Parts: sequence; structure tokens; C-alpha cells
Amino acid sequence: MALIVQKYGGTSVANSERIKKVAERVAKFVKQGHQIVVVVSAMSGETDRLIKLAKEIQSTPDPRELDVMVSTGEQVTIGMTAMALMSIGIKAKSYTGTQVRILTDNAHTKARILDIDDTKIRADLNAGYVVVVAGFQGATEDGSITTLGRGGSDTTGVALAAALKADECQIYTDVDGVYTTDPRIVPEAQRLETITFEEMLEMASLGSKVLQIRSVEFAGKYKVKLRVLSSFEDKNDGTLITFEENNTMEQPIISGIAFNRDEAKLSLLGVPDKPGIAHSILSPVGAANVDVDMIIQNIGVDGSTDFSFTVHRNEYQKTLDLLNNSIKPQTGAREVRGDNKICKVSLVGVGMRSHAGVASLMFKTLSEEGINIQMISTSEIKISVVIDEKYMELAVRALHKAFNLDNSASA
Repeated sequence: MALIVQKYGGTSVANSERIKKVAERVAKFVKQGHQIVVVVSAMSGETDRLIKLAKEIQSTPDPRELDVMVSTGEQVTIGMTAMALMSIGIKAKSYTGTQVRILTDNAHTKARILDIDDTKIRADLNAGYVVVVAGFQGATEDGSITTLGRGGSDTTGVALAAALKADECQIYTDVDGVYTTDPRIVPEAQRLETITFEEMLEMASLGSKVLQIRSVEFAGKYKVKLRVLSSFEDKNDGTLITFEENNTMEQPIISGIAFNRDEAKLSLLGVPDKPGIAHSILSPVGAANVDVDMIIQNIGVDGSTDFSFTVHRNEYQKTLDLLNNSIKPQTGAREVRGDNKICKVSLVGVGMRSHAGVASLMFKTLSEEGINIQMISTSEIKISVVIDEKYMELAVRALHKAFNLDNSASA
């Protein structure tokens, strides 16, 4: 008998028929003797609908009240899922994040989980219930409802698995595992049987939408066994995210290609080249709660330098205004430039550690396609480039072929 946390995303619970299918899948595990905790998202499109409603009232909705609104999507789904289980003879009980006591900080719309009280869940599991928990939400110390940001149900599932010391956390989605890249862009993309946490963390942070990055961080930190599966078919065992690298001869140099359209680049030109200038630029940006990704500072010439960085596209205008209105006058920069038509394409693979020439082949491949590289960032197991958004799909396809990912081993 195992304790398994299963998380089902919005497409998996998109309507009553799909929720019934989820209940049937859960029932199979229960009948095998397993204890099951189910974490569900809101029905597909429901969170967007609620946000749209909120914006009809306030153009920039109050974060606290927006959390109150959007958290109701999951509340509907947990009730329906529990009822679907009951209708086929399975004892079930649903809980909101507040009822379970998923304690978060007070950063509304992107809160972080601080603690989980597993008392109620354990008692119900021991009494033979399937426990259905609302993903994506929690509550502050004073009881205010919070949400964890888009994709936060993955984080809820993994955090519950960590708190309960579950044997496995299964993430059910509309794909049957983690692929070398998005099959919608490259039809030849291959499903990976395994991928390391390190690689998955890079893939998630670089734009792969299969798992939310915080859920992978949680899983890695608490050694939660994580598996990505399809909620629509049972043809394979999905992708297991492992703690150890595969040391077989066939270990590929590159495991996957991630890409992210949600990027924007900002540049301060003619910045005085002196100690502390990076801090004077990025400190106000950080204080405005804007996450900075890639950073490039050119070598100073004639006492000045150029400083560029990327942010999420949603934060582009806010950051551009901050640079023009505050940071440019304070630093004495000559000019501010912005570009919100860029994208980031990244190669990820633990095999890079022991293989030279990855960057060279990447740059050669992009050059042959006439694609100009604007920024480069590297780590031990990844190389990322910023390019013009219109070349993204071409770049991904060309790199996928150049690194022989079309023929990589899959199930």
C-alpha cells in the first residue's frame, strides 16, 4: 500500500464528464489498496474568466480581492470531484486550502507556501477517505485567502506530497510526459522516460510549461518522487523525474530544448561605468517586485557602459516606465531602449558537463538559419540565447535536428 498524491490540471477537470473520468482513475488506485490525496485545478478557462470579470470592475484588480475571487474556481472542482467519487462508492472529502491550513506568506496572487497542517488529511486517509484538496491556494496567518500564481496547483500537489511523505506525486496533465521540446512546434519531439531534477528545474525555469518551476524546486528540496502522466490515456508510465543522472552509454548530451515567448529586453545606454552601477539599476527594479532574468553589461569605453536585462513581458511597460522616470535620471544614463518582441531559446542537458562544443554547434546552427543572437547566458547544464521572436520556431526545429533529438530514445 502506498500513499500517492495525484494532481489533475484544468484540462483534466474541464467538465463533469472529465471529472467523472478522474474519479474512475482514482477509484482504481483505491481498489489496489493505496491511500490517495487528489489535488485539482479550476476547470479549464475558469481562472481566466474570473480574472476578466474582476477587470470589468477594476482595471487593475486589488490583489487581495482578486485572490478571493479566483480561488473559487478550485472550490467548485473539489466539490464536484468529491461527489463524483461518492457516486461510484468511494468515500471522499474535499478541502479548500484554508480548511487544510496551507499557510502562505501574504504576497497575494503569487504567495509562497510556508507550512501545511496535515492533521485532517491524515485522519481522513486513515478513516478510508480519498481527500480532495484545492490546488493553487492557501491562507495567511490572519486567514486571508491567497493564491500561488499560475500553475500553482502543481506546487500544492508537491508540497502536500512532501508534508505527507508520500511515496509518489503524480502530475496528470494533457501530455503523457516530458518531451525533448514542444511537439506542437516539432512533431518529431520524443518523450523522455526519465529526466533529472536538475534538468527539469532548468526546463521549467526556461519556459517549459509541463511543470511549474516552484513545484520542481519543492520536489528536489524534499526528495519527492515526481511523475508526469497523461490523464487521458494509460499507454505508458509517463516521465519519471529522478535524483540521479543516467550513466548509460546512450545518455544524450542535450535532454531538451525549452523556449519562452514571455520575454522582454530593456537596455540603459551610456551608463557611467563605475562601481555599484548594476546595483543602482537593479535595486529599484527588484523593489518594484519585478524578476530579472538575463543580464549583460558591456565593457566600459570612455567612462560609460551599456546595461541590458530581460524581464517577463507582463512587466515590460512597468519596468520601462521605471527606467525612464526614475533610474535614467538617477544614474545619468544617455538613453533607454526596450524590445518586447524577443524570445529565449535554451538547450538543457547534464551531458554538457562532459562534452565540449555544445555552444559552438548551437551558434553555428542559428547562424546557418540567419538568426542573430542578442544575448547569451550559460550555466553548467544549459545555454540560453535571446533572439527575435519571429525566428523562435525555426530556431527550435533547427536545434532539435542538429542535436539529434529527433531520434532520441523514448518509450
